[in-house]
Amino acid sequence: MTGLRALLRRTCPRASRGGAITDRDAQLLRALHDEHADALLAHALRLTGGDRQRAEDLVQETLLRAWRHPEALDPSRGPVRGWLFTTARNLAIDAWRRRTARGGEVVTDEVPEPPPTVDEADRAVEAWTVAEALARLSPAHRDVLVECFYQGRSVNEAAARLGIPPGTVKSRTHYALRSLRLVLEEMGVTR
Repeated sequence: MTGLRALLRRTCPRASRGGAITDRDAQLLRALHDEHADALLAHALRLTGGDRQRAEDLVQETLLRAWRHPEALDPSRGPVRGWLFTTARNLAIDAWRRRTARGGEVVTDEVPEPPPTVDEADRAVEAWTVAEALARLSPAHRDVLVECFYQGRSVNEAAARLGIPPGTVKSRTHYALRSLRLVLEEMGVTR
């Protein structure tokens, strides 16, 4: 409990005005935590899209707000849990607004969403379709697309492998993509 008391001393207005954190305050926070923390954490996890660290921060800030505003905990004003959930929601909205207001902010702690799963049958049909379309191209067009897109080579690397100038690789790639689009349209794949 000493860590919580130190945190309250640093962050709470009563403490900053020289007021002491009483055992009654600590008991209030402990009771709030024991009774509502699990449900509040589940609610905060939904609000943060499953980000546990942000959810725990929301729970902590919500409980501190409850401590700062004990009048809100009066049962005659309504259920305490409802006030806590509303406060957590408002804090989450405020945090979201702060993040989106700063356009240049780079968030590095978020894990990118996994790509949607593709059925193996769809993948096989797609691979067959692309192979069939490539087979209908001229060898020069097919070679440049394979080097640049499937092998991942740069224009200069593809030019060296194919024994042609880089400018030729660029123009062949342009015309090869146009031809590929036409072939795919003929196959009924694109409009």
